[in-house]
Amino acid sequence: MAKILMKGNEAIGAAAIKAGCKYFFGYPITPQNELPEYMSRELPKVGGVFLQAESEVAAINMVYGAAGAGARVMTSSSSPGIALKQEGISYIAGAELPCVIVNIVRGGPGLGGIQPAQSDYYQSTRGGGNGDYRTVVYAPATLQETVDLVMEAFDVADQYRIPVMVVGDGMIGQMMEPVEFKEPKKRNLPPKDWATTGTKGQRKPNIINSLFIDPKELEDHVLRLEEKYKVIKQNEVRYETYNLEDADVVVVAYGTTSRVVKNAIAKCEAEGLRVGLIRPITLWPFPDEAFEKISDKTKGILTVEMSTGQMIDDVKIAINGRKPVYFYGRTGGMVPEPDAIVAEIKKIAGGEK
Repeated sequence: MAKILMKGNEAIGAAAIKAGCKYFFGYPITPQNELPEYMSRELPKVGGVFLQAESEVAAINMVYGAAGAGARVMTSSSSPGIALKQEGISYIAGAELPCVIVNIVRGGPGLGGIQPAQSDYYQSTRGGGNGDYRTVVYAPATLQETVDLVMEAFDVADQYRIPVMVVGDGMIGQMMEPVEFKEPKKRNLPPKDWATTGTKGQRKPNIINSLFIDPKELEDHVLRLEEKYKVIKQNEVRYETYNLEDADVVVVAYGTTSRVVKNAIAKCEAEGLRVGLIRPITLWPFPDEAFEKISDKTKGILTVEMSTGQMIDDVKIAINGRKPVYFYGRTGGMVPEPDAIVAEIKKIAGGEK
């Protein structure tokens, strides 16, 4: 299959349509605006519907409605917009509805700026809305991986009846790379016999809701969700590792930051320093198992992010005190540079930290 040079936001839209998405509800915000623009042009060509809602709050509740009817549906936004959608995401998770949510992250807090950042890690992985719930969270590092994960996200959402988030910093949305649209691995997806498609006189009406007045009923529901999340942890963890067996230092990074880190690792290796990498592809479920592969000779773990250190909590939980964990990051839309990362690696390797 021939590769096509595409901008990230447009590649995401093309991947969603290829995966069978027929409905998109959203509201414009930089740096993801090319995605709804693409969907507004291309969805009607395949019999789908694009609708620019009056707000992010309205958009996510439209997603709730379309998902409840069994449709493949998505929305996208950037950081402040995702914050506005959190109540609706909690409702969707509570009602066990499948959908895909794309977040092209910009610097914050508040309106912040329009440059790339990774400061939505907490918002994405901790459940930014109310209650005990989770969403599957993918963090691609290249446009090809973005396309692959967007297509898989729709199947994962349907398989587990769960919202799936695809989180990319602003560079993922704005840069151009060649991509090809490959078929995702086949999954045995369950029928959507829970959807509110009308009874046609053949069954009782389906009711979709996240409200439970009886506290025991609600507890049973939440505990059942927890069992589902355990299955997801068993089956859907994704990560990349490099050179963990004899690394002096192991770096943990995700998304486009991991590409900068790989350049830093190459510079270290040219100087004879062994450096490993753990790249989480699923931010939730977090790849705890990858940290079990770290060598006894490793002197420390360096977490590198475009934030003030949000992923470091999960890294510390995963390493469970076996190694010291350090942090280096840039924030506000600034991107870490390889030489600065190399300097931090050398400090750890030399015992200076």
